[in-house]
Amino acid sequence: MQVILLQPVKGLGAIGTTVEVAPGYARNYLFPRRLAEPATDANVRRVAEARVREEQHAERERESAQRLGARLDGTQLVVHAKAGESGRLFGSVTAQDVADALAAAHGAKVDRRRVLLDEPLKSLGDHPVTVRLHPEVSAHVTVRVEPA
Repeated sequence: MQVILLQPVKGLGAIGTTVEVAPGYARNYLFPRRLAEPATDANVRRVAEARVREEQHAERERESAQRLGARLDGTQLVVHAKAGESGRLFGSVTAQDVADALAAAHGAKVDRRRVLLDEPLKSLGDHPVTVRLHPEVSAHVTVRVEPA
């Protein structure tokens, strides 16, 4: 029996794949759990149209991330923090602080999880930071930490 997978199934395939399975496996396992549906002409056409829409959406997101990355790449952000006389911060500058500075300086709403810091910044000065905007697009910014 031919079925179209609606969810990835270990040992069978990924979403949207048409596979041949035993009728009992489809009827008793795949269909009740909504993991697959019969591979009728209408279902195949619907899944193909959905795949095209998803690809177009993914392409628009990638292009948007590239435009934002080009705008952010090489920019310098200034973050103010309380520091001692030796240049050591009393707290630290975190990924959330960098994301907030990006939003304030460029109007770019970036999730803190997209700001790649090995560890929080704990000293004054310039620090290179990578912002992953999309799996294929990254921007490199410099964060200057100045005393408040």
